[in-house]
Amino acid sequence: IERASIRELEEFLATEYPDLDLDGELQAAEAANDPYPVYRMLLLPLENVPGSPVYHPEGDVLYHSLQVFEQARDRRPYDEEFLLAALLHDVGKGLDRSRHVEAALDVLDGILTDRTRFLIEHHMHAHDYKAGTLGNKLRRELESSPDFEDLMLLRECDEAGRERGAVVGTVDDALNYLRELERENGA
Repeated sequence: IERASIRELEEFLATEYPDLDLDGELQAAEAANDPYPVYRMLLLPLENVPGSPVYHPEGDVLYHSLQVFEQARDRRPYDEEFLLAALLHDVGKGLDRSRHVEAALDVLDGILTDRTRFLIEHHMHAHDYKAGTLGNKLRRELESSPDFEDLMLLRECDEAGRERGAVVGTVDDALNYLRELERENGA
């Protein structure tokens, strides 16, 4: 999927995942104020979105996202916001590859904490920061953020999540881990 409208995404999900009751899942999520069905709906189609051969030789965007999640879990196993950012950082690629960060933030608006949103919003800037190609104003803005070190760690996880043949769990494994963490944290 290079770029998909909501209708196209719904059609794709109906074709590829016929057992998924999209309307029911979304209604239940809204009623329960449960974002996990939304996360799942955004992650599953990434299996059919190829990664850039230059930056993502490991394969599809879902495989990369699950690798980044595993890397993040190894480093910060109890940091729910950081782990969620790691898992969702590229979900926008299933909606609009050319503006994947903006697409992700739009579709996740009102669901994410400010910290998780910041990490997703700036994960591409973190790569520019490392390369020394980030403008001075944005560089200073990022450096002054209390989440700057976490952003740099997310960049490391993003870079490490590009291995062919890496063993990863499933989308449901990752989401269940986050749900359990949320429960343990009393949310």
